[in-house]
Amino acid sequence: MQSGLYIVGTPIGNLSDMSPRAVDVLRNVDLIAAEDTRVFSKLATHFDIKTPRVSCHEHNERDVVPELIEKLQSGMSVAAVSDAGMPGISDPGFRLVRAARAANIPVYVVPGPVAAISGLVLSGFPTDRFTFCGFFDEKKLRDDNKIRHTIIYYESPNRIMDTVAALARVMPERQIAIVREITKIHEQAIIGFPADLMHIEPPRGEIVIVIAPAPEHKMSDAEITEIVNDISATSTKGAAADLARRTGISKKEAYRRMLGKGGNDD
Repeated sequence: MQSGLYIVGTPIGNLSDMSPRAVDVLRNVDLIAAEDTRVFSKLATHFDIKTPRVSCHEHNERDVVPELIEKLQSGMSVAAVSDAGMPGISDPGFRLVRAARAANIPVYVVPGPVAAISGLVLSGFPTDRFTFCGFFDEKKLRDDNKIRHTIIYYESPNRIMDTVAALARVMPERQIAIVREITKIHEQAIIGFPADLMHIEPPRGEIVIVIAPAPEHKMSDAEITEIVNDISATSTKGAAADLARRTGISKKEAYRRMLGKGGNDD
């Protein structure tokens, strides 16, 4: 085994996604730096990996990374793994890679599953341009909405319905995909406009949210009026929400138009 740092991707759910190369590297390096050694021990047991390991996570990186760099400089081989997926993608890892690069230590990658990319592919939304924004942060949502191509977030099942409601307020015209339990038995992609998904049964499990690109076509007043007339039979508040979703205008503007039944008095 060549000395250096090995960034090793591990399964995000289905253990069959573990690559033979990943198993080989983890069995043969001198040391494994794991985000949580208890979580990794389950994987290690399954694949008969008996390599010594040390904990390296966001709360102890400041102390552990220099120690790992010293070991690497002495000629050891070290593998870094997170609890699931690729280290460094909203998981510990990039600081260790950065320190290794600064110390002129060889760095190798052993690719593995990435939930963000898997969710993107499962959504069916455009993949030619996308931005991964890490874990969802409502405070940054209006700025994120300036990104007009596909957006990807990670989210907790405990907050998912609040997130859908926030998306309905800020991005009503953009379809979303709630992709959950990727590679597992209950893998599912729930797709629709945020307003349409606000009353679904709260999804469980690990979740990736993918936001479709913003509509390129800006509707004319005549097109908006036609939609107003089509939905005006429902309550004004409900119709305004539907109008905002279907046209991309703000809810305030949609409500104003519904009160005027489509007229634009600007």
